[in-house]
Amino acid sequence: MENLNDTMLYTLDKCFRTYNQFAQRNVRQAGYDITIDQWLILKSVAENPTITQNDISKIVFKDNASITRIIQLLVAAGYLVREAHPSDRRRVTLTLTDSGYQVTQKVNEIAIQNRTKALKNIDQQSIVEMKQLMQRIIANCQES
Repeated sequence: MENLNDTMLYTLDKCFRTYNQFAQRNVRQAGYDITIDQWLILKSVAENPTITQNDISKIVFKDNASITRIIQLLVAAGYLVREAHPSDRRRVTLTLTDSGYQVTQKVNEIAIQNRTKALKNIDQQSIVEMKQLMQRIIANCQES
């Protein structure tokens, strides 16, 4: 039987989880009480004000029920406003509040610092090759 630590996809998952814990710890230490997933939702709304919850779920790899719960928390925290869509009752419109915009910007700065530290001593060519490799793995997994 193959040892988990010798499996490339296990190492890739471990890398992602370790980075996520590292990033979350840095956000908390900076005094922000949001999760990385919450920030990703805020960032998605900031970048695309007409985004749907379904599109957000695809971006952050969460099911619609989880996205709804996270959005409810962000509304309760005063970071988002959720209103009925003016022309489609099945949809909602999400808008960042001023505090939502500010926290999104501040956590984005932390995210840039996190990426810089995580990728320290890794040359650009290796980063490009790794990204291409991961994109191939994604494509392989999406084939029918």
